[in-house]
Amino acid sequence: MRLAVLDGRATLLTADGPVDVERASDGRFPSDAALLYETWDELRDWASAFVPAAEGELPDRARLGAPSPRPRQVFAIGLNYVDHAAESGFAVPEHPVVFTKFASSLAAPFGELPLSGGTVDWEVELVAVIGRGGRDIPAAEAWDRIAGLTVGQDYSDREVQMAASPAQFSLGKSFAGFAPTGPALVTLDELGDPDAIRLECTVDGEVVQSGVVGDMIFSLPVLVERLSAVCELLPGDLIFTGTPPGVGMGRTPVRYLRPGERVTTRIAGIGEIEQVCVPR
Repeated sequence: MRLAVLDGRATLLTADGPVDVERASDGRFPSDAALLYETWDELRDWASAFVPAAEGELPDRARLGAPSPRPRQVFAIGLNYVDHAAESGFAVPEHPVVFTKFASSLAAPFGELPLSGGTVDWEVELVAVIGRGGRDIPAAEAWDRIAGLTVGQDYSDREVQMAASPAQFSLGKSFAGFAPTGPALVTLDELGDPDAIRLECTVDGEVVQSGVVGDMIFSLPVLVERLSAVCELLPGDLIFTGTPPGVGMGRTPVRYLRPGERVTTRIAGIGEIEQVCVPR
C-alpha cells in the first residue's frame, strides 16, 4: 500500500490513479489520515484490493501533506550509525539516544525550508509510522505494529542544538519546517528486505549522504522494543530512526545550508521529498 495525504484527504496511490479513502470505502474509513491509524489493520485489509502505484508516480507535489499529520508522539534517535557518531565527535552509544522533534516542526514533503540562521544542517532519515501500538512490544513483533515507512528530514540548527550543556537536541531540531515527511507511507510488503533500503540526500544535486538501513546500530524492531518498554506507542506516532554519515557539521570545513539551495531526500522504494531553502 502507498498512502498519501492529498489536498488534506487520505488517499491511496494506485496503479489506476489516486483513490480517495473515505469515498471509495463509502465512509467506512475517514478522510482524516490522523484517524486512519486507529483502525490500521482493517484499512490494510481493505486496501489490499488495490494495486499500488509505482515509486515516483505522484499527483501534483504541492497538493501532498505529511502522511501522519498529527502524531501524538515524535521519537527521534541520535547517533544511530557508527560513522555518523564518529563525525559528530561522540562515542558509539550503548543504548539508543532518544529525543523529540516537537510536532509543530512537522511539514509537507515539498515546499520551502525557512532557515533559522547560518548553521542549519541536513539529516536524511527513515521514518516509521506506528499502526497498532502498545507497551512492551517484543522486537519480534515490531513489524506487525508498524503501519509503514516514509522519508524524513531531521533538519537541525547546530548553534541552537549545542548552545547549552548538555546539548538541546529537541529545540535545535524543532523550528518550523524542520520535520518534513512523505511523499507517502509505504507498507513493508512493497519494500522487500528492510536492511537493504538505501537512503540518500543531495544539496543542489551533490550527493552529501548515502547509506543503508542495515548499518543502523539499533534496528527499527529493537527501537520499537526499547521505546515501548518505557512509553506506550500510539497509532500515528513517528520514529525518526537516525541518519548516516555526511552531515554538514561533520565536514572540513563545516558546511551549512544557504538560501536558494535545494535539498532532495530519497529513500529507495519510498520516494523523495524536497525543500528549497529561504531566509526565515
